[in-house]
Amino acid sequence: MSPGCAQMVELKSERELERMRAAGRLVAEALGQLRDLARPGVRTRELEAAFEELLRERGAEPAFKGYRGYPGSICTSVNEEVVHGIPGARRLAEGDLLSLDVGVRLDGYYGDAALTVPVARVGRAARRLLAAGKRALEAAIAEMQPGRRLRDVSAAIERTAKCEGFSVVRQFVGHGIGRRMHEDPQVPNFVDDGSEFELDLVLRPGLVLALEPMVNAGAWEVEVLGDGWTVVTKDRRLSVHFEHTVAVTENGPQVLTCPPDR
Repeated sequence: MSPGCAQMVELKSERELERMRAAGRLVAEALGQLRDLARPGVRTRELEAAFEELLRERGAEPAFKGYRGYPGSICTSVNEEVVHGIPGARRLAEGDLLSLDVGVRLDGYYGDAALTVPVARVGRAARRLLAAGKRALEAAIAEMQPGRRLRDVSAAIERTAKCEGFSVVRQFVGHGIGRRMHEDPQVPNFVDDGSEFELDLVLRPGLVLALEPMVNAGAWEVEVLGDGWTVVTKDRRLSVHFEHTVAVTENGPQVLTCPPDR
């Protein structure tokens, strides 16, 4: 999601959270399936077809298909591609880093999550970047406590990535989610004390955010390719993307898109 001014934050009821948990479980199932299918020689459109078949079986809709004109049902971004890679004829190769971004709409509520997976064996530098992206998301989730502020979440992501010598993308951010795919507030992966983001927003039970660190091996700057969607690092170095839909509860953070390996 590109940055913009936030307007209104909605807190979810327990009934709404239960529906979002159902959507989140389906997202987790889909990511687990796609992760297992991501092997050398597989075309990215084959992953999309498997996702669509799963959703038909579950009576759900792909959240991304046609959203703001996006042509795919999932996002498949490879290596220097940060986000919004369109599934197609590209074959995965050993050593690739594949970022899978998945969204579903089930019974009127959305779930959204992403992860980056190694295709077969990858190099040491790629493994370091993967680990840093995972830690950045974990650090953000840990800050989703009642009474904390949005800036605590953003600072945790930025601090974790920078400590490993990496950078975070600034042009795309996390977001609220619920009955709409993108709701307020916007969640930057960095701390900006300007007026663009509501960083002093107090986290309250019922707030649900899609936290999504995008961590680059090199500089943070990105650009959009000629297809109008695929975002790549300007220096063409590797990037990873991890995301979970997370609710603030009285007892702390609750991940609604449970990791596929749990």
